[in-house]
Amino acid sequence: MSFYQNMKLEKGMYHTKEGFTGALEALDPSENYIGTELEGLDAYQRQLKRFDIRVGGSHSDVVEKFFKTSDSAALFPEYVARAVSQGMTENNALESVVASKTNIDHLDYRTITSIPEDEEHFAPVAEGAEIPQTFIKTQDNLVRLQKRGRLLVASYEALRFQRLDLFTVTLKQIGAYIARSQLKDAVEVLKNGDGNLLPGGASNAAEVLSTAGSTLTYADILKLWSELDPYELNTVLASPATMAKLLAVSELSDPVNGGFQQTGRMMTPLGAQLIKTSAVSGNEIIGLDSKCALEMVQAGDVSLDYDKLIDRQLERAAITSLTGFAKIFPDAAKVLSIG
Repeated sequence: MSFYQNMKLEKGMYHTKEGFTGALEALDPSENYIGTELEGLDAYQRQLKRFDIRVGGSHSDVVEKFFKTSDSAALFPEYVARAVSQGMTENNALESVVASKTNIDHLDYRTITSIPEDEEHFAPVAEGAEIPQTFIKTQDNLVRLQKRGRLLVASYEALRFQRLDLFTVTLKQIGAYIARSQLKDAVEVLKNGDGNLLPGGASNAAEVLSTAGSTLTYADILKLWSELDPYELNTVLASPATMAKLLAVSELSDPVNGGFQQTGRMMTPLGAQLIKTSAVSGNEIIGLDSKCALEMVQAGDVSLDYDKLIDRQLERAAITSLTGFAKIFPDAAKVLSIG
């Protein structure tokens, strides 16, 4: 009998530094299954197979299947965490916005900033002359972390006979909500800064550009593109209403060139990726270089009330994520205000 079939599972495995799956992998490494029918499964998935729990598909099991034994009950929080994380990934525009993602195991974190000396001067360095310097230092203020999440309010009796495939859809929507909330936090930092100051004492909020008139034109988009120099305009964030105004710009909706009317995909401004989000104000467009504008700081993965989920006390079980954002190069994002 394979070792994974008689492992003892307990709640304490969730409180290890490696997390539940990490604790399982330490006891039952996946490398031991190379060349077997279980190759490709991680330690958690092997435990699902051990208890014959099917979490997806039309023949998925009911929630009650997790609670047949105390060992299988210990698998339930990990199932919830994976479903929520999947929902966050499927609805996460942050992957197209952040340049760097930092995982921390404490709440006090200062990011770094670089201050280039004479950035606009490109003259060659003469013999014996000093080479221009770039100073790197830690920021004065800590990155502000925000807790985002939902409270899962349900009784075990209400859920026990529900199919896991359907319950997964609900959990993924919780993940989608968390992802949208995190994007809102990212937009706030892109626009208004992270609380740190530029050399000279100015705020590191994004520079606001204004359109020439009360409507959006292609010339305004070109202005945003040119003012972002020396950075690249590769990502544009706008509200649904403003995205509709972008669609109305004739240069971006030409059906002859295979525009939105034919394909359902609009011609993006100068090749930038478009992200539609209500986190941006109705009459604003944020243009940025996603390779160097924003750092995401995350304190652990999705956090759950493990004890409540394992002991069937599903009432008011919190599902949360703790994240924050910091600017890397403040000038790598600008705001275009319409009208």
